[in-house]
Amino acid sequence: MSATYAIHRASADDVPAVAAMVGELLEEIMLVIGEQAFNFDVADTVSRLGDFIESERYFVFVAHSGEGKPAGFIALCESCALYAEGVFGTIPELYVRPEFRNCGLGRSLVSEAKAFGFSNGWKRLEVTTPPLPQFQSTLVFYEREGFAVTGGRKLKVLL
Repeated sequence: MSATYAIHRASADDVPAVAAMVGELLEEIMLVIGEQAFNFDVADTVSRLGDFIESERYFVFVAHSGEGKPAGFIALCESCALYAEGVFGTIPELYVRPEFRNCGLGRSLVSEAKAFGFSNGWKRLEVTTPPLPQFQSTLVFYEREGFAVTGGRKLKVLL
């Protein structure tokens, strides 16, 4: 099933809707894995997202359904590394609301991200999936979109 969506680069007007979808994404992950892996505060997220978009450190593309309802988004950050042979992009968040899944929207958002990265001279896009095996379908989606598993695991230390 395929549908048409309007996808545009997010502006300050989109911040509340994208922040709400971030909360939905994190809640879905925590529900599936059964642990409180994230702290989410909508007001803090709205403030942070607004700052990120304004500073152009974080790029968001938001999709709206034919009825104008926010249906999903993809976020990008620019990085650089010697192993990546230069500047590249990372996808920290990609979310499609459940009622809009399996309609090609995720593919359209990833295509938008690829085009943006190419136009900015990025060498590649990288993404980390939510926990496996619970989100195996997410891994399958990214592989279908041309991403390849490169090994390793995502690690963090709080500062």
